[in-house]
Amino acid sequence: MSTLAYAWRFVWARPLSALLNVLLLSLGLGSMSFLILVSHQVERAFDRDLAGIDLVVGAKGSPMQLILSGVLHLDVPPGNVPLAAVQALQKNPLVAQVIPISLGDNLQGYRIVGTSPAYLDHYHARLAQGRVWDAPMQVVLGATVARSLGLQLGQSFTGAHGLGAGGHTHGDQRYTVVGVLAPLGGVLDRLIITDTASVWRVHESAQTHHDEDEDEDAHEDPAAHEADLVATREVTMALVRYASPMAAVSVPRWVNTTTAMQAAAPAVEITRLLHMLGLGTEVLRAFAGMLLLTAGLSVFIGLWNAVRERRGDLALLRMLGAPAQRIAFLLLAEALWLGLLSSVIGLMLGQGFVLALAWVMGLDTTLLSVGMLWPVALATVPALALLVSVLAALLPAWGAYRCDVLELLQSRG
Repeated sequence: MSTLAYAWRFVWARPLSALLNVLLLSLGLGSMSFLILVSHQVERAFDRDLAGIDLVVGAKGSPMQLILSGVLHLDVPPGNVPLAAVQALQKNPLVAQVIPISLGDNLQGYRIVGTSPAYLDHYHARLAQGRVWDAPMQVVLGATVARSLGLQLGQSFTGAHGLGAGGHTHGDQRYTVVGVLAPLGGVLDRLIITDTASVWRVHESAQTHHDEDEDEDAHEDPAAHEADLVATREVTMALVRYASPMAAVSVPRWVNTTTAMQAAAPAVEITRLLHMLGLGTEVLRAFAGMLLLTAGLSVFIGLWNAVRERRGDLALLRMLGAPAQRIAFLLLAEALWLGLLSSVIGLMLGQGFVLALAWVMGLDTTLLSVGMLWPVALATVPALALLVSVLAALLPAWGAYRCDVLELLQSRG
C-alpha cells in the first residue's frame, strides 16, 4: 500500500476527530473564499459599469447617492435638475459628452430609464431582437428584464410611479417594446430604456390630469402651456465624459460653485465606498483567520496524539523496513489529506455563500454572478489550506522521525 493510501486510512481511523478538523478548516477556508469572491465580483461590477464615466452631475445631496442611483441604479436619486442647466453643461468646451438620465417609474421593480441612444453606445450594447426607439413611448429591454418579465417585441405595458414595485400605474400612457438587448453582464441588463421624451410625456400627462381635477373650469392656452412645460422640464442627472484631462480639475469646481447642481466623481466615491466596505471585510477576514488558527491547532493536537497512540503501528512499519523519512511523511500526508479535502469543501462553501447572499438580498446577477467564478485570487485558498496543514504537521512529523526503532519496539512490548 502506498504512503498516501495508508495516510488516508489513518485519517479515517479516527472519524470524529477527522470530521472536526475538516469542519473547522472548511469553515475558515469557506469564509476566505466568500470574501475573495464578493470582493472580486463587486470590483468587477464597479469597473464595468463606471468605465468611461468621468463625472455624474445631479441635484445637491450625497455624491455617493448620485453614483449609486445614476450609474449603478442601486439607490434613489436626491432629486431632479433643470434641463437647461444640463444643456449649458454640454456647451462647456471641456466636456466631450453629456448623457441625460431621467428616472421616476418602474415595471415590477425594474427601472424605466429615459435617456438618449448614446447611453446604449457608451456600454457597447448590442440588440438581440428589434431596434432602438425612434419615437417617444418606445422601449428597449435589458436581457434580464426581458427574461424575467417575459415581454416580447410589440407588446405594451404601463409603468408604475416610483423606483420600486407597488406604485400607482400611469394607465393612460403605454410603452411599446421595440427592442431587446443581448446580455451584457452589466447594469443595462436590468433596465428598461427609452427616450427622455417618454418620461416627460408620462409625467406631464399625469400633471395635466391632476391640474384639471383641481380646477375643471381652468382654460389655458395650449401653446402657452407647452412653452411652460419646455421651460420647466427636468432630468434626474447627467453622465459626463471629459474632453481633456484638464476638465477633471475645473469642471467639478465649476458645477459645484456656479450652478445649483452637484458634481460627483465616480472614481473618488467608489474608492470611498470600497474603503467603508473594507472595514467590514477586515472583521470577517479576522474571523476566518481565527477559524483557521483553531483548525490548525486541532490538526496539530490530533496528529500529536496520533503519534503517541500509534507507536505500535509505527514500530511495525519500521520492522518491515520503512525508513524514518517515510514515517514522517506518513504524518505529513495525513495533514495534507485533511487540507486538500477541506480546501475543496471550503471553495464550494464560498461559492454557496455568495449564491445565498444574492438570493437573500435579492441582488441581480449583474452584481453577484449566479454561476461559479474562479478568479486567480481564489488559488490562495488551497494554498492556505496546505500551508496550515503542513505547519500543523511539522512538529508531530519531526517527533515521528526522531523516534528510535528500539524505543518503539519497547513501547509496543
